[in-house]
Amino acid sequence: MEETQTLAAEWVVSLRGLIPQTGAVVVGLSGDLGSGKTSFVQGVARTLGVEEHVTSPTFILERIYKLGGETSKWKYLVHIDCYRLDSAQELKHLGFEELASEPENLILIEWPERIVGALPKDIITLKFEFIDENTRKIEW
Repeated sequence: MEETQTLAAEWVVSLRGLIPQTGAVVVGLSGDLGSGKTSFVQGVARTLGVEEHVTSPTFILERIYKLGGETSKWKYLVHIDCYRLDSAQELKHLGFEELASEPENLILIEWPERIVGALPKDIITLKFEFIDENTRKIEW
């Protein structure tokens, strides 16, 4: 878990060179249960200055964290878990279109394959794989 969070911190640094877009930076976190997606989000949040405990929003679907300070180019980290969704249409209830149109948002979506029709064309996708109890593989 700690290695995953350290890798997340390195990944956030690599995003700083991203060319500005018209909307939010949207990142899909794809992988099986237990493959490290939420640990990765925790590492991203910690790197961006979130002090509160970050947990998976599986049952509430979405958590929004205010980011502060000059270390982040974003104002909000939006963490969405689509595991319980049956279609992209269900994202409308979360105000996803508005969230995705805001360049000050960094949106991390677990289980993006469940809502493909709602995702922007320029989504960044990270693939997580459970190898064994102590090993995960992350590709981007």
